[in-house]
Amino acid sequence: MIKLDVKKGRRILEKIHQVAGELGLKVYAVGGFVRDLYLGKEGTDIDFVVEGDAIAFARVVQKRHGTARVVAYPRFGTAMLILEGYKLEFVSAREEHYDPHSRKPHVRKADLFSDLSRRDFTINCLAMRIDPQRMGEVIDIFQGIQDIEKRIIRTPLDPVVTFNDDPLRILRAIRFATQLEFQIEENTYRAIVSTRERLKIVSQERITEEFKKILSASRPSIGLMLLKETGILKMIFPELDLLSGVEQRQEYHHKDVFKHTLQVVDHIARKTDKFELRLAALLHDIAKPQTKRFIEGIGWTFHGHEELGARMVERIGRRMRLPRSTIKYVQKLVRLHLRPIQLADATVTDSAIRRLMVEAGEDIEDLMLLCRCDITSKNPNKVKQFLQNFDRVEQRMKEVEEKDRLRRFKPAMTGNDIMKILGIPPGPLVGQIKQAVVDAILDGRIPNEYAACYDYLMQIKDRFLGPHIDALEQPEKKQSK
Repeated sequence: MIKLDVKKGRRILEKIHQVAGELGLKVYAVGGFVRDLYLGKEGTDIDFVVEGDAIAFARVVQKRHGTARVVAYPRFGTAMLILEGYKLEFVSAREEHYDPHSRKPHVRKADLFSDLSRRDFTINCLAMRIDPQRMGEVIDIFQGIQDIEKRIIRTPLDPVVTFNDDPLRILRAIRFATQLEFQIEENTYRAIVSTRERLKIVSQERITEEFKKILSASRPSIGLMLLKETGILKMIFPELDLLSGVEQRQEYHHKDVFKHTLQVVDHIARKTDKFELRLAALLHDIAKPQTKRFIEGIGWTFHGHEELGARMVERIGRRMRLPRSTIKYVQKLVRLHLRPIQLADATVTDSAIRRLMVEAGEDIEDLMLLCRCDITSKNPNKVKQFLQNFDRVEQRMKEVEEKDRLRRFKPAMTGNDIMKILGIPPGPLVGQIKQAVVDAILDGRIPNEYAACYDYLMQIKDRFLGPHIDALEQPEKKQSK
C-alpha cells in the first residue's frame, strides 16, 4: 500500500473529512493533486469525489467554515469553492455516456470505482484517503503509479472509446506528455491518430486553452512535435504545419523552418513564462512559406515575411479567440523581429535606433530577448558574432535613451493640436500629418518642442492639404450661400 505524505494541505483535508463524517459520506481526494503529490509536488487545487450529492456537500463545507460562495454546476453534479487559499472542487461519483456529436455527457450517480473508470488517463485515476488514520493511502485500480514510474500516458479503458467519447482528451494526452515529459503509450498514440477528426466537435476556446498549456510547458517543442506527427497540427494550426520542409537548389539549402521555430520557442521558454512572448517566438517566421523565393546566385530569400507575418497574426489570433491586446503585442514583435540585427552596423544613425525604440515602446526588452533566442546556428563563431551584434545595438539604445528619455516619448504636438491649427476634421489625414511630424522628431530634424513642431507643420501643411483643400473648403462655401 502506497501512502503519500501530505504536509501543507493536511489541515484542509482533515476539515473536509470532518464534514464528510458528520454527513455520513465517503469523500476522496483524486486526480492531479494525488498524481503531483506522488511526483513530489503539493498543489493548492484539490479535486474530491463525493459518494453522494457533491453540491449539497460543498454548501455544508461553506457554512461550516465561512468561505466565499459555492459555484455550482448542477448538470454535472460539481461545485467549487475557495478555502484558506485552496481551490476545492467537489464532484458526485458518476458514470458518463456520450452522444456521437457532443462532448456533453449524460451523467448518473455511481461509486468511486465507476468514477475513476470514466477519467482520462491512468495517472489521473488515482484516489487518496483523507481520514486522519489512513491519510495519504492511495487507491490505484488502473496501475497509475506504475505508469508514472514508466513515464507514460495511457487511458484506463479502450483509448478509441475514450477519445471518441470526449475528443478533447486527445489534446489533453499531448498536453500531459508535454508538461510531464512522458511518452504516450503505443495503443493510446494510435488511437489519437485514428480519432483525431473527432476534434472537429470541440470548441475553439477549449482547443486554445489546451494549446496555451502546451506552449506554457518547460519544453513546448515536445507537444508541438506530437501535434505535427499525429496530423493534428494541420487541423488546428495549418499555418504552423506549413513551416515544415527543407529544399535544396544547386549548393543552396534553406533550413527546416518548423524545426528552427521549435528551437526558438524552447530557447525563449528557458528565459520567460510569458505566454505572449512565447507565442511571438512561435509565430515570428510564420509567413516564410508564402514569401520563399529562390534567386539565382543569391539563394533562398524570404523578403517581407515579417510584415506579412504580422498581418497573418491578426487572422490567427481572431481564430484562436485571443484577447486583442495579445494579438497587437505579437503583431508588433513579429513585425520588428529583424530590425535589431539590421542596426548592428556601426554606421547606423541615432535616428534609426530612436525609431526602433519608439516603435517597440515598453516591449523593447521582449523584442531583444526574442532576437537573441532566434539564434539557432550550430556554428559557435556565428552565434558569438550575432550576440556581440545585439550587445552593440543594446549599448546604442542605452546611449540614445540617456540622451532622449525615449521611454517616455510623446510628441509635443498632438492630433488635436493639428486639427485645431489647420481647421480639419478627424480622419486619416490627421494621422498622416502627425506621423510626418513624429518622423521629423525621430530623425533629429527638429527638437521635440511645440514651437519647433508648429514651424515644421507650417512648412509641410500644403503638401498634405493640397489634394484635400477643396473638400475642406466646401462646408464654408455652402454656408456663404
